[in-house]
Amino acid sequence: MTEDNSPPRTFKGLLRWATTPPQACGVYLLALLLVWLVSFYAGSLKPKKTPETNPPAATAPKS
Repeated sequence: MTEDNSPPRTFKGLLRWATTPPQACGVYLLALLLVWLVSFYAGSLKPKKTPETNPPAATAPKS
């Protein structure tokens, strides 16, 4: 019997490799870091300003 130590070539093989115990921890931490970075980047973006976004001027009621 020959052991095949080559890297996985299919998505199923990659998924099997990523869910084994030592790699699963690293994959989880990498995914957590990626989610944090994307949310940090999205939170740092400034919204686009349009000319109509200013609130109307407050006026005293006429009685």
